[in-house]
Amino acid sequence: MPSKKTAKKAKKVASKRAPKAAKYVYSFGKKTDGNAKMKNLLGGKGANLAEMARIGLPVPGGFTITTDVCVEYYKNGRVYPAALKGQIATAIKICEKESGKKFGDQKNPLLFSVRSGARESMPGMMDTILNLGLNDKTVEALKVKSGNGRFAYDCYRRFVQMYGDVVMGVQSRTENEPDPFEHALHLVKKEVGVTIDSDLTEENNKEVIKRFQKLIKDRTGGAFPQDVQKQLDGAVSAVFNSWENERATLYRQKYGIPAEWGTAVNVQLMVFGNLGDTSATGVAFTRDPANGENVFYGEYLINAQGEDVVAGVRTPFPIAQLADDMPKSHKELSVVRKKLEKHFGDVQDFEFTIEDGKLYMLQTRNGKRTGLAAVRIAVEMTKQRLMTQQTAVTKIPADQISSLLVPIFDTNAIKKAKLMATGLPAGPGAASGKIVFNAADAEKEVALGNSVVLCREETSPEDLRGMIASDGILTSRGGVSSHAALVARQMGKVCICGASDIHIDYASATLTAGKIVLKEGDSISIDGTTGEIFAGSVATAPSEVSQVLAGKMKAEKSYTFQMFNQIMKWSDKYRTMGVRTNADSPEQSKSAVSMGAEGIGLCRTEHMFFEGDRISYMREMILAPSVAARKAALKKLLPFQRKDFNGLFKAMEGRPVTIRFLDPPLHEFLPHDDASRRDLAEHLGVSPEIVSDRVRALHEENPMLGHRGCRLGISYPEITEMQARAVFEAAAQVLKLKRKIKVKPEIMIPLVGFKDELDNQVAIVHRVAAEVQKAKGVKIDYLVGTMLEVPRACVTSAEIAKTAQFFSFGTNDLTQTTLGMSRDDAGSFLSKYKDLDIIPQNPFATLDQEGVGSLVKQGVDGGKSTNPDIKLGICGEHGGDPASIKFCHNAGLSYVSCSPNRVPVARLAAAQAAIEAEA
Repeated sequence: MPSKKTAKKAKKVASKRAPKAAKYVYSFGKKTDGNAKMKNLLGGKGANLAEMARIGLPVPGGFTITTDVCVEYYKNGRVYPAALKGQIATAIKICEKESGKKFGDQKNPLLFSVRSGARESMPGMMDTILNLGLNDKTVEALKVKSGNGRFAYDCYRRFVQMYGDVVMGVQSRTENEPDPFEHALHLVKKEVGVTIDSDLTEENNKEVIKRFQKLIKDRTGGAFPQDVQKQLDGAVSAVFNSWENERATLYRQKYGIPAEWGTAVNVQLMVFGNLGDTSATGVAFTRDPANGENVFYGEYLINAQGEDVVAGVRTPFPIAQLADDMPKSHKELSVVRKKLEKHFGDVQDFEFTIEDGKLYMLQTRNGKRTGLAAVRIAVEMTKQRLMTQQTAVTKIPADQISSLLVPIFDTNAIKKAKLMATGLPAGPGAASGKIVFNAADAEKEVALGNSVVLCREETSPEDLRGMIASDGILTSRGGVSSHAALVARQMGKVCICGASDIHIDYASATLTAGKIVLKEGDSISIDGTTGEIFAGSVATAPSEVSQVLAGKMKAEKSYTFQMFNQIMKWSDKYRTMGVRTNADSPEQSKSAVSMGAEGIGLCRTEHMFFEGDRISYMREMILAPSVAARKAALKKLLPFQRKDFNGLFKAMEGRPVTIRFLDPPLHEFLPHDDASRRDLAEHLGVSPEIVSDRVRALHEENPMLGHRGCRLGISYPEITEMQARAVFEAAAQVLKLKRKIKVKPEIMIPLVGFKDELDNQVAIVHRVAAEVQKAKGVKIDYLVGTMLEVPRACVTSAEIAKTAQFFSFGTNDLTQTTLGMSRDDAGSFLSKYKDLDIIPQNPFATLDQEGVGSLVKQGVDGGKSTNPDIKLGICGEHGGDPASIKFCHNAGLSYVSCSPNRVPVARLAAAQAAIEAEA
């Protein structure tokens, strides 16, 4: 039998060999384990608490339970790792040693706050508990220790209410029932004749606590826990459980925060702003988060705890007033403000408490800010050398840059407006105008000098004229990638889609929402940034940046424009991808160029066929009984197309122009109602039956997968020939102008899935190009490529690239064909899919990187394998989405193309992607 000494030695060796348990708890305070770089593990709040402690700021000590615990908690059926309990116990002992207090002690009790802390700030989304550790006995100890009975029982009242709500689930049972705790509190205040919580005496608070505890017993069948360890266990579990509450889930979905990240839990020593008139609590920003001005911004309350500031029960004071109320603390906060900005290199949003004249810092995080503030802060902090240019570019959420361009509703006017419904914000900005239900009336009203909002159940290409005329577009169906949304964004139109509470009745020419009924000609206002719809007219105001870009204001008179322009210059300096625009007219092109577009990545030629008399000639071509008749109709369309391309080439002044040949199925150009069909028959000199028969013959069960794109050009080569001739003749005209303008047409053949399809169409294009160049005596620098929008094209891209000189990924249709989802109909189930985290983001707004993205990568790799010099771009709506742009950069694309008003967003996002890739 081994000796005791041998056994002890063997045990020691075995313990060294045994794997160490994972570290789940990190302390901060006098003993600090973490730092700001550990955000993924400690959450933003925990990492920054550790960092503030490290740099010597007055942080109450505590500990952070890591995000790994949250992940394991959900993974294991809400069961904690075995090692967690012991690590928490050790951390509590450290807190007790640092504070000189003891958890649950009846002489000098230690109290905690328990708060959430995800990687990304989610203010107000998850649960918080304050004053944990109080019970019927420790509250008396707190009273004796502080010498203030009102304060002690005020804390206990707050704790019982928070714990009963958050942990024990005592909440309103119906929508109409008031909060049970607030109701009980209100009754006591009414009985004793006070209106403010802080006016309650010790005895008043005791009565409230008594009623709260009875309420908990009645509602839950269990007593409020007196065991402080059980209190802590319950609070920690409540915070982890709140990671999946409804509001947190919705917030994560809105801002793209993955569910698998989890949250940390921060347990921190309580400090008290409700100790009397020498104590206070507040929230402050190191700069104004609304406009970015470099001023100390925030508010505070004397004799209060943190939730009082945000609850709105008492009106807080501006932080500047603290200089009079507590000059020493204000001076200390001013020093802290500068230290935080210098150390973290960004605007900070921080919470503080002043306990009996002593300042404590409870948390800090990068402050949320408006788009205007983000730009100003980035520019000014760079000038102050608090940021580098690269950091400044990355600190502005790319989507927010567009808020500097769109018109907005006047602040005072919106307060008086009548909200009638909400929909999906599809085109940012604000618009007011008369209600019209069709394109013709839209044009008619605008000709009379009126502003209009085109209201449709859904739009089609036939509505294009009305969309062009309208200030705003409202649909009761469709999603943010519907036709209305796509075209609206391209044209910079204000748009709301999918407003399901709106009922449109074309027969009675009415628009109804609940009890509000508006008729055609009545005024309506829509906010495409928020999705809000108002009855009546609401005044708007253009942004300064828009005025400067339109030449209506001098740049030197707008500080906002100067800041915007600086960010754009820095973006162009660091990005490596080109940024083009989707545009069909010279006006759109010029607007896009003013915003920094370097070319046209997508010109949809079908939109050109709806203007003026062109639709009649287009319909004549479609209904032609023979090839000769079809060519005759196309001959009438040729001058119009040539003129359009001429205008585009001039507007782009040598920049590349990618022209997609006819893509949609022909039936979309034909009238759908009997009256319009009769009018067309009369115009063409044929019977209405012939028109109806042709419409029926062109009907397709699934037109998205039918006779469209290159299939039209192969079936009717004369269409491809006419469009090619229009392109090259327009190029020749511009090349022969006295003022030298270069022309760079790039002809894009749509919906190719087979190399032979592309070969067929390219042969026509080259033949016509040769004929025109010979006839006009010019040399035209042009490319011919294809749009990759069906999976087969991506899979066989190596073969297709032997013919194609460029690829442009049409990710709208590629998403539809890959996922088997219609962008117009997916709205009926996408919200459920997002709730269940099956699809984290709308795949028609943000690229599905795992599925569609893998096909894009396959297309890129295949194309480069056989054509190393191939130009690669994207022209779907994803070209204006920051997350998708980052993917495009990493996938090796040459450029992205987006709507004109999204060009600044794309420039900034492309720069951010390049900077991040180099980091």
